[in-house]
Amino acid sequence: MSINKRIQIDVTKLMMQGYKLELIDKKIDHFRIKIQGPKDSPYEGGEWTLTVQLPFEYPYKSPSIGFVNRIYHPNIDFRSGSVCLDVLNQAWTPVFELQNIFEIFLPQLLLYPNPSDPLNEEAAKVMQTSQKEFDQKAREFTKQYAMKNVLKQKNSLGYKEELSDLSDLDELEDLDDLEDGDLSDFDF
Repeated sequence: MSINKRIQIDVTKLMMQGYKLELIDKKIDHFRIKIQGPKDSPYEGGEWTLTVQLPFEYPYKSPSIGFVNRIYHPNIDFRSGSVCLDVLNQAWTPVFELQNIFEIFLPQLLLYPNPSDPLNEEAAKVMQTSQKEFDQKAREFTKQYAMKNVLKQKNSLGYKEELSDLSDLDELEDLDDLEDGDLSDFDF
């Protein structure tokens, strides 16, 4: 089976932009990525891990995105990490790239939550009644679940994840390598 070239290109662009990616089961279409909380938001200073599953039909069908570590946000499900974002659900178009999700769409969602379309109803209610209380809770969650020193502490206590890292992709330093089809070691 041939791999979707667009997946190769989009994932490589993310790596070239410096994003930390971890392949799951050595599959380029299923990985985890780390993002930072935007400045001037209650998420500033936090680092979140997200799972990304690219469908076979990508880019014609949107990727599935979910937060691994918890976040207090009205449009992100507290338990599953699912994201309620119109551009990922109804408004997706093949013009969008993965980079758009991590550089524009998710930072905008974190900066401007929409409490009128919640996945986390409790966070939405708090936000609608007191922005100050919402910001305080979001900062507490950020500190508890997304600050680097907390995550390192949890990992030292035995919270190890079974993931492949990108060391298997060291030979893919630029897009030319991808065009040569040098991904034979990976399952697609």
